[in-house]
This record gives sequence, C-alpha cells and structure tokens, in this order.
Amino acid sequence: MRDNAEQVRVLIERWAEAVHQGRLDTVVADHAEDIVMFDVPPPYRGVRGADAYREVWPDFFAWQAQGAAFDVEELEVTAGQDVAFAHALVRCGTEDELTSHPELLLRLTLGLRREAGRWVVAHEHHSFPDLSSP
Repeated sequence: MRDNAEQVRVLIERWAEAVHQGRLDTVVADHAEDIVMFDVPPPYRGVRGADAYREVWPDFFAWQAQGAAFDVEELEVTAGQDVAFAHALVRCGTEDELTSHPELLLRLTLGLRREAGRWVVAHEHHSFPDLSSP
C-alpha cells in the first residue's frame, strides 16, 4: 500500500488531469460533501458544499475548451494519518496569456482529510499573483 503522501499526490494528479480534460464526475469525485473552495472568480466568500462546487466547473471547462492550459508544474504534499495538505503551481491560461506572462501561475492549496478510509478534499483555494506592478 502506498504511503499517505503518495495517495494524496495520486488523487491530486488525477483531479488535475480530469480538470484539464473537462471530466466533471472525476473532478468532484474525491471532494467532501462540505467542501469549501475559494476561487479566483466570485463568489469571493467561497463556494460551499459539493453541489455548489459542482456548479462552478462547467463555465471553466467552456473557457478551457477554447485552448487554455491546466498543467501542474510543481506539487508538494504533506500527509499525516488523517489530515493532509498540498500546494501547487499550475500553468492555467490561454496560449496568449501564458506567452505574454510566462510567470502567470495559478496557486493551488488543498486541505484533505481521511473519511471512511479514503482521502477527500475538504478545502480548495485558487489564486493568481497580482501582475499589475512591474
């Protein structure tokens, strides 16, 4: 059996691949019913609950289908027996955006917990750096 950190890493890599491919059922599969997500677009007070989490993805998939990337560049995982967290940098943008701002990396932070013997994402946070300053 893989260690906890490796299990979490595989879960996140599977999630990121599903995001890239627009596979909604896989994107939401390993998320807690009480998931809280803070995302780049509104609502700024967060998305709460599995149903609300599921509802935000179709618009992202439509944007991504126009040629945007979603590729994990760095991923760090720390895991205990029942709680884990991870942070990653993700190339997320259109070809034009990434060409004009190669430093444009989505920052991703995940908090996970073990429920009924399996890892689930309980907290997800996405942000971009402020590139308005030189």
